[in-house]
Amino acid sequence: MISQQSWEDSRCVWDFQLMDHEVRPCSVAIGLGSHDLGVADTTAALYHDGMMPLIVFTGATSRTTSSRMPRGEAQHYRERAVELGVPAGAILVEPNARNTGENITFSQALLADRGVAPESALLVSKPYEERRAYATARKLWPDVQWVCASAPMNFAEYVASIGDERLVVDMLVGAQQRLMLYPDEGFMIHQEIPPEVAAAYYRLVAEGFTGRLVPTAKTDAEI
Repeated sequence: MISQQSWEDSRCVWDFQLMDHEVRPCSVAIGLGSHDLGVADTTAALYHDGMMPLIVFTGATSRTTSSRMPRGEAQHYRERAVELGVPAGAILVEPNARNTGENITFSQALLADRGVAPESALLVSKPYEERRAYATARKLWPDVQWVCASAPMNFAEYVASIGDERLVVDMLVGAQQRLMLYPDEGFMIHQEIPPEVAAAYYRLVAEGFTGRLVPTAKTDAEI
């Protein structure tokens, strides 16, 4: 069990990660691969709601998914969506991306190869990666109108659905760190981080939720 303070800090960072976009019909949906098959479930539900005619699932494997998704994240997502009634012909699989930047650029290349030039795209991710995904997509594919979507869950509901609160908080802290570091690397657009969110992040790092942090020469106090 994590402490009450860490729970409150995690919820603060979680709330910041949500973009609160109003979902609307788009040219295509891009489902970002991860350990969470709920992304495929959400994408399938959006398809059935008529929000897009075409889906790209993108993702290879990572240390978190190599055992549970041995055929690759995108392929497992495709299989899940087909089980949920999405026509196989409405799904493209991009099986090589290993980070969010590659998710975007490889999906763009795949769609271009198929002659698809979307004006808008639903960017479907885990809830706590909406802002990170949006910032990356805006930087790397600025001509598209991006709309973020994820499973409609609050922090407690999501932790319960995954069944591993430390994994979720580690991932959440990692997503926040990237929002703070990657704009200076040219990987994302800059976004203002509210002081209370930054403070919550630093407390979580100090409590040891560092399993998904990227190596950096800077100390936490200098980020």
